[in-house]
Amino acid sequence: MKQFVVIGCGRFGSSVARALYGLGHDVLAVDRDEDVIQELADSVTHAVQLDATDEAALKSLGVRNFDVAVITIGSDIQSSILITLLVKELGVDYVLAKAQNELHAKILYKTGADRVVLPEREMGVRVAHNLVSSNILDYIELAPDYSIVEITPLKGWIGKSLQTINVRDKFGVNIMAIKSKSKINISPSAQDIICDDDILVVVGNNDDIQKIEKKA
Repeated sequence: MKQFVVIGCGRFGSSVARALYGLGHDVLAVDRDEDVIQELADSVTHAVQLDATDEAALKSLGVRNFDVAVITIGSDIQSSILITLLVKELGVDYVLAKAQNELHAKILYKTGADRVVLPEREMGVRVAHNLVSSNILDYIELAPDYSIVEITPLKGWIGKSLQTINVRDKFGVNIMAIKSKSKINISPSAQDIICDDDILVVVGNNDDIQKIEKKA
């Protein structure tokens, strides 16, 4: 079991936090918006409202004890850079940060980020996975051994509920969202039925994800 701290809990950050917690990991969610924190409180190990650009506040959380920090404050470039620097200096081993553009990504790497999520930078990996497995549509490395992928459902999943296919027990992964033509279901329930044209957003260990790729 790993310990993750997710800083910046917008749509992407909160989905990552929920999915990692669902996989059995310790997750600390941090955001400056109290409403966001209250909404996440029951879906993660701990949820704390604070300004992560405050070094003293980060120290008080014991951030140095976490294995991975996920910084998803992509819209506030200055804050994302400062927080990346702070968490790295405080001793977090692996820092993943979301960037707005190439320059932002370069600065994040220079300030200590181990991995920067930037659509253009991810394209090579995504194409490679798509060539290997026809059901892998998108691929983002979350940590050295964890990734988020968009996949088309296996034939045996279509028309069945999430509870029935039970991917967490069978494959060790978690479905964090279901995308259809009309909407995106960010927090799917066990009773939700998988349709033929759905796209599943899955998070899990790379080895477990590969098991799904081989089934395609």
